[in-house]
Amino acid sequence: MPRPWLFQPHQPAAIAQLSQQLRLSPLVAQVLIARGFQSAEIARTFLSARLADLFDPSRLPGVDQAADRILTAIADQRRITIYGDYDVDGVTATSVLWHCLSLAGATVDYYIPCRMEEGYGLNTDAIRQLHEEDADRLLISVDCGIASLEEAAIAQELGLELIITDHHHIGPELPSASCLVHPRLPDTDYPFGDLCGVGVAFKLAWAICQRLGDGRKASPRMREFLKSAVGLTAIGTVADVVPLLQENRVIVRYGLNSMKENPSLGLKALMTVSKLDEKPQLTAEDIGFGLAPRLNAAGRLGQARLAVELLTTSDPERAASLADYVDQLNNNRKTVERRIFKAAREMVDQKSEWEEHPTLVLADHGWHPGVIGIVASRVAELYEKPTVLIALRDDGTGQGSARSWAGFDLYSGIAACQDYLLGFGGHKVAAGIQIDAGRIDEFRTALANWTATHHSVQESDVALRVDAEVLLSEVTRRAVQELNHLGPFGEANPAPRFSATNVELVDPPRTMGEGDRHLSLRIRQHKTVMRAVAFGRGEWAEEIAAVNGRLSVYFAPVINSFRGFERVELRLIDWKPAT
Repeated sequence: MPRPWLFQPHQPAAIAQLSQQLRLSPLVAQVLIARGFQSAEIARTFLSARLADLFDPSRLPGVDQAADRILTAIADQRRITIYGDYDVDGVTATSVLWHCLSLAGATVDYYIPCRMEEGYGLNTDAIRQLHEEDADRLLISVDCGIASLEEAAIAQELGLELIITDHHHIGPELPSASCLVHPRLPDTDYPFGDLCGVGVAFKLAWAICQRLGDGRKASPRMREFLKSAVGLTAIGTVADVVPLLQENRVIVRYGLNSMKENPSLGLKALMTVSKLDEKPQLTAEDIGFGLAPRLNAAGRLGQARLAVELLTTSDPERAASLADYVDQLNNNRKTVERRIFKAAREMVDQKSEWEEHPTLVLADHGWHPGVIGIVASRVAELYEKPTVLIALRDDGTGQGSARSWAGFDLYSGIAACQDYLLGFGGHKVAAGIQIDAGRIDEFRTALANWTATHHSVQESDVALRVDAEVLLSEVTRRAVQELNHLGPFGEANPAPRFSATNVELVDPPRTMGEGDRHLSLRIRQHKTVMRAVAFGRGEWAEEIAAVNGRLSVYFAPVINSFRGFERVELRLIDWKPAT
């Protein structure tokens, strides 16, 4: 369906007052008011987010008990193994805790499961293997484990001490681990429940550093570590698409500075291959489109351990070699992604009966299980439906990744159809499944029927919020620099979005990038001419060229730096013929 544009009420008096009180431009004041920051006090708190605004780690449920157990294990010279996940959140969480424990004098290593062979989270074979190698070790999960009931029970049966740190959905039953660290444990009141896995690991590392200091403050050496660790924590926070509000916003805001000022050897090498090393200032977008995909590619293609090694190595040559390798893996991932996306589109086009389904469930033997999640997002956006992509295996089973659309509670929908599945997990907007290949048709029908009964797309689910309607002449470099104070931008705190009406094309639209995936426009309003780019929207070129008249555009302004020259560009998000 066409996405409606939702304009915020224009409040001239309130805008003028807030602009004067905070000494900000009216445009920034209007955006603040549009996003609910009505009073100067609340807006000032948002704008001046400080590291001191982070909650003391002792408030995080389970963190004190976990820190004490870890320090006891270090004192007893027991081996500590960090069991991480293979995505960027898990890789950075593993790296943060590994650095902390290494500096604390621990004998520490890490275990990252192979995405294709072992799947997500703790697994029984790995627990038995780790116990067999060293029955006295302490095992700490990061970014996984809260749903691992069977695995935790086996660890308990073996006598393996297990600390679980996680942030994912909590089911009706908790695992029987030695200690649980989670911001939303039942009967607890941690003020911010949206930390990601590395955010939880960072808080645990902070608590350990406090204990190695005077109990409240870390020693100078560990304080320097924490300053560096906030950079890795920012990478995982952006990559896991958690809300960039409150603690997460503080972490990313200061982590971006830390990444420039105090990067590890591996992070520095990664920024070099991502062409971010010479940027004077990093943004959350640089993480999301530059660093995270390269780290993620290692996990998606079954080599997440190399991503952890990259972030923890002290060898400059090894760091450079690993950075080059994950860059190559990312290029391979893009090729595989394009092939799967093309096949998925052809599959949908051949099944006209699926047009009536409120969901899509697609499966194929040739699809890579590590890449289908990315493609599921693109398919869901293209067809405007919650989508499940399944990579079929030779053993008659399939591994699937699901992505939501328009506010659909994906976890609830899949849970309602779990009788057709071998297993599942996830949350409202993303999930994973395991299924017998012979039951895919049944699952497809059941999910479509449940969705049709329990979810209807509302205008508010797909509406694009417009912070303000502006003239292109107002979108100046100075205005964009002021707007950047509202960042870092990401989930729940998007870059300011504006609309402009009655703009005309200066030149015919043109596509760019591999496969003509992207769109480039030059548009004019009165005497102001600007470039607009729409990533992943190359198909708009013909549609826009066919419009006989002027356009209305919906966009986020950015400053594009190229070879020392800066200019304002528009990231085109939507458009429509001007009325």
